[in-house]
Amino acid sequence: MVEAGTPAPDFTLDTDSGETVTLSTLRGKPVVLYFYPKDDTPGCTRQACGIRDAYADFKKAGAIVFGVSPDGADSHGKFKSKYEIPFTLLADTEHKVAEAYGAWGEKKNYGKTYFGILRTTFLIGPDGNVAKVFKSVKPDTHAEKVLAALAELT
Repeated sequence: MVEAGTPAPDFTLDTDSGETVTLSTLRGKPVVLYFYPKDDTPGCTRQACGIRDAYADFKKAGAIVFGVSPDGADSHGKFKSKYEIPFTLLADTEHKVAEAYGAWGEKKNYGKTYFGILRTTFLIGPDGNVAKVFKSVKPDTHAEKVLAALAELT
């Protein structure tokens, strides 16, 4: 897994609107990159809505927020519209970015073992280095914890 103090792996991914985003072009601003398993599921919806509800504070801190999951751009667009999500969702359909960050791994649910997104958030500083890593994120407290770390960064 990518650790705090190391350069954030660069990537280019499709957005919910069909455009592309390249991380390295965003230097100079803090970036919140959060990996979540699936659009429109209970935990992922709570997590996205928590950020949505605090989005003015993220903007005030100058942060750019991206949610990343293996869902495609169409799924992201529907999810974003349904819950009025004001930030960009990125489609990592082949989970290459999740793997590069260490947010893809073995999971267990109801006795079944499989690979998927490990709910993880990376706060990337304006210099392009990872400032903080949040592992095993709890959807209900995610936004406030990231905002607290963002306040320390800015």
